[in-house]
Amino acid sequence: MTTQANAGRFTLGHRPVNRMGYGAMQLAGPGVSGPPKDRDGALAVLREAVASGVDHIDTSDFYGPHVTNQLIREALHPYSDQLTLVTKVGATRGADASWNPTQSPADLTSAVHDNLRNLGVERLDVVNLRIMGDVHRPTEQSIEAQFTALAELQQRGLIRHLGLSNATLNQVHEARGIAEVVCVQNHYNLVHRADDALIDALAGLGIAYVPFFPLGGFTPLQSDALSAIARRLEATPMQVALAWLLARSPNILLIPGTSSLGHLRENLAAASLALDAAVKDELDAIGTAEVAAH
Repeated sequence: MTTQANAGRFTLGHRPVNRMGYGAMQLAGPGVSGPPKDRDGALAVLREAVASGVDHIDTSDFYGPHVTNQLIREALHPYSDQLTLVTKVGATRGADASWNPTQSPADLTSAVHDNLRNLGVERLDVVNLRIMGDVHRPTEQSIEAQFTALAELQQRGLIRHLGLSNATLNQVHEARGIAEVVCVQNHYNLVHRADDALIDALAGLGIAYVPFFPLGGFTPLQSDALSAIARRLEATPMQVALAWLLARSPNILLIPGTSSLGHLRENLAAASLALDAAVKDELDAIGTAEVAAH
């Protein structure tokens, strides 16, 4: 069984967690909509993840909607005292499977109660505000009203910790003026590195950074370069991409998602994949314009 401790630990809210976690989004049906094709398989993935040492699971009640939270409850409830469940609010799914902003205080309150009910808990470990100015990338806008609404729910005892998703550094500073921020979840990987400065700033503040889409946005040439390095290391491209993220900064927590037991085991094994300085330099170069142009 994979030892997740090989990736090290970082504090997420009130407890340290293993840096290799699990993201539940892919447990829902196609397009993150509807039930999984294989419900028993989805439950098995969740149980094996926790049995393998995963103690940080990322989810949301708008995955499905409701599907992933209900699967997590069925598979893992009653939860281990060492398991941290991180959810997010701020969006709903349209009938056409679109992602639509729902950011009023009433919307956010309703979403928190949906998460509480479907996860089967009295208090949520961590709730991320998913900022929806632009669905695909962070944009500057005030989040005072939204974050204040969540901070009030935190004061009522419904939420233990708060975080942000799709956020800028300015928004982190604005949120920290309202309540503590324990994590930021943004798109970041080997070639999508707009958040380099944000990661370093958060590390200095002791705030976890949780990247999603570890292989998202690669060009074919960049993918070929990554695959060539992975073959030399006798690893998969995903394993190398995850190992690079672990090496990037100690405050990075990973949440690779899958609905396959085989892929889960491969992803978790990346916690034990060591990259030497030469390989790190090679991987860093994949994201440069020079490599992309060849």
